[in-house]
Amino acid sequence: MGIPFEKLGGKCVFSSEWDEHAQRTYYHNFGEMPKGDITKIDAREIPDHDILLAGFPCQPFSIIGEKQGFADTRGTLFFDIERILEEKKPRAFLLENVKQLTSHDRGRTFTVIQSRLLNLGYTVYYEILNALDFGLPQKRERVFIVGFREPIAFAFPKGNGNYKPLSAILEPDDRVDPRLFASEKIRKSRLEKCKANPFYPSIWHENKGGNISVLPFSCALRAAASYNYLLVNGIRRPSGRELLRLQGFPEDFKIVVNITQLRKQTGNSVAVPVVTAIAGKMLAALHEREQVWQATEQLTLFEEKQGLILNG
Repeated sequence: MGIPFEKLGGKCVFSSEWDEHAQRTYYHNFGEMPKGDITKIDAREIPDHDILLAGFPCQPFSIIGEKQGFADTRGTLFFDIERILEEKKPRAFLLENVKQLTSHDRGRTFTVIQSRLLNLGYTVYYEILNALDFGLPQKRERVFIVGFREPIAFAFPKGNGNYKPLSAILEPDDRVDPRLFASEKIRKSRLEKCKANPFYPSIWHENKGGNISVLPFSCALRAAASYNYLLVNGIRRPSGRELLRLQGFPEDFKIVVNITQLRKQTGNSVAVPVVTAIAGKMLAALHEREQVWQATEQLTLFEEKQGLILNG
């Protein structure tokens, strides 16, 4: 989430991540070793900042995670975001989660989240956005929650619905690790289950019911999905670089972990172009608010000067 904000002139002053493999990836790409478990970090020790970026665990609210919500201890990590916002009072925040968060427990969970953010004094907006609408060949619907400490008007970006063809994402098969190719048994099984006429390039998706879809894009990358959840052209798993491209990471992003860990990390990550579009809108909204403040200050000074002249 920080990549777009840094490209727009921001500077990261603090990061937290407890998984040692994710810490390693972060260190080699951003030159900073993230702090550990956020639940054990005193909010007062976190540097002052203007914008807080966070994604709290989605498994408690997702279909795959059986939708336990706040009954799952991972779900309570939202309250760590809350305590940091309360202590540091940043000008804005951006949170991300699975779209099921909005409907979990008949909407009660999301109502709790919204009410707590509002009680902190933030103006809050939310929208479900799909990575497919922002240039990536990945159907990834996520809810984004934006908040401002001041009553700032904000509108989420609208994608144009155009996404890169898979040919711009996929690597040639002869450049892919042979270990990523599915066994003959799996490939044959997928082909037999496939009810549609295959086309190429494509990504074959198997859902929980065992049905096979042949698509010109990828279904959402998932951290805990079956190893054969997605098969490129029905024959192999996506490579590490392909996984990063499906999330919109820059080409120079370093891969320093094995494919198992990278699948987990990209599945837990965000679609960079979506955050880029939101970041631009957020910074523009903050900038416009600053202009209003400046105009108000100038008007106050003008009125004070006029008062001095009249009184004189």
